[in-house]
Amino acid sequence: MSAIVIDTNVYSGFLRGNAVAEGALRLADEIHLPLIVLAELLAGFAAGSRSAANREQLARFMASPRVHLLTPDAKTADHYADVFAALKRQGAPIPTNDLWIAALARQHRLPLFSLDVHFGVVPGLALYRS
Repeated sequence: MSAIVIDTNVYSGFLRGNAVAEGALRLADEIHLPLIVLAELLAGFAAGSRSAANREQLARFMASPRVHLLTPDAKTADHYADVFAALKRQGAPIPTNDLWIAALARQHRLPLFSLDVHFGVVPGLALYRS
């Protein structure tokens, strides 16, 4: 495997010892963490009782040369709009943050690894399958 985009639940699963998440992250040459996932993680940490420890753990993860922050730009917005419209026509909306994550993965032509099944309805999105 060369590169994957990870969803919030994959990072959380990795920390909790989920074998599928651990295996995929260990095999990946590149791990792309969308800015939206970073925001979701930080929000969860802020609402929890282990904020400082969780932030430190995330900082160590992100310091790996294999981990790259994936940031949205104007092209991402175009992908977002396309995905939004397609899902609306299908009657299969997904959460807004997940639209952004899907748009980023689709834009960069990278497979998305998520434990959420609703990404399967996103047209043009490659999914990582363990």
